[in-house]
Amino acid sequence: MSPSKISEGLKPLADTALFTPIQIGALKLEHRIIQSPLTRMRGVKESDGVWAPGDIAVEYYGQRASKGGLQLTEATNISRLASGYPGIPGIFTPGQSAGWKRVTDAVHAKGGFIYCQIWHVGRASSDALLEGKQTVSSSNIPITGPAVDGTDYASHPPRPLEISEIHAITEDFAEAAKRCIEAGFDGVEIHGANGYLLEQFLHDNVNLRTDAYGGSVENRCRFPLEVIQAVTSAIGADKVGIRLSPYNYYQDTKDSDPNTHWAYLCNQIASLPAENRVSYVHMIEPRFDENLDEAAKMEALAAYSKTSVDEAITAKAGVNSLVPFQRILAKAGIKFLAAGNFNRDNAEPKVAAGEADAIVMGRWFIANPDLPKRLREGLPLTQYDRSSFYGADPPTKGYTDYPFYEESKLAAV
Repeated sequence: MSPSKISEGLKPLADTALFTPIQIGALKLEHRIIQSPLTRMRGVKESDGVWAPGDIAVEYYGQRASKGGLQLTEATNISRLASGYPGIPGIFTPGQSAGWKRVTDAVHAKGGFIYCQIWHVGRASSDALLEGKQTVSSSNIPITGPAVDGTDYASHPPRPLEISEIHAITEDFAEAAKRCIEAGFDGVEIHGANGYLLEQFLHDNVNLRTDAYGGSVENRCRFPLEVIQAVTSAIGADKVGIRLSPYNYYQDTKDSDPNTHWAYLCNQIASLPAENRVSYVHMIEPRFDENLDEAAKMEALAAYSKTSVDEAITAKAGVNSLVPFQRILAKAGIKFLAAGNFNRDNAEPKVAAGEADAIVMGRWFIANPDLPKRLREGLPLTQYDRSSFYGADPPTKGYTDYPFYEESKLAAV
């Protein structure tokens, strides 16, 4: 990376809330800057539809490890039919587990911690990627546009899962979590966000079921809550978190009343028995969107999402805010991770205000393998290259070739 693409350094953040220790589940972290789960599509192919983490994944995660820091892996397939993209590693074959064990060893060698984010993509796939099998979802509503392989979603709509299949996938999540622990992970994050399977049950514009898993908000939350209970029972609640995105538009999710509906879900999570209560909830800020800028996204939400679940918080933070969810969860001792367009300037105030326990960063972690050090010491940041986010030729480009600060400093001489 060219030294000219390195931004100006700002004040050191060593003495701020970002660099105070915190206990999250079984982990005692030394700082509160967490690497986001980032799809990078660099897996090594084992067989058709099956990819594993290879040498460059070991290097990539090892580069970004820091003493007492937490990393969340890219979303990882819990089964062969959970996949929606090429190059995405899974955790369902011995080879995949062996690859992940090398990753976890590299992270632990630097004193870091790492959770595996586990997912099922649901309708966000194509028959061609699933051995010719039809995609599945809460209902038969397809996403608009093409899948990653060019297949038109509308021409290949999903079928609603049978209740027996919902139970089987719940067990797949639990079994995948066990394999993660065996591969050396410190825990798992359940992916319940960004328009993938669990969120396809949560959003009322996608879930049109009339059985026990659809209709009311209570029923729409049933599947994610059952997954939480299964995974926490399998490996321990102190090793489990979940990612949620109430304000998500990606992949055609758009709930009619996200404030009320996700407040209900958070209350249900907080009310679970201690042995099933996740150690953290990771949420995406309402301002974040794959296509809209921050102002346009907030304006779009304001047009219909008008329910306040806490008037006192609304008066300060606005109607569409993560703060009410954080407050609900905090009463049950559940830590709160916030993600979505955070940077050096807005991350620390979020933690200092008590609105998040830690900040999850993605793009800045891609371009700065030593991001916590740079923020702590006020060092310049390297700008990220979007064109290499989802694969590149060679695959190391934009993946393992971003410099550490000392390297960029030498290159500039």
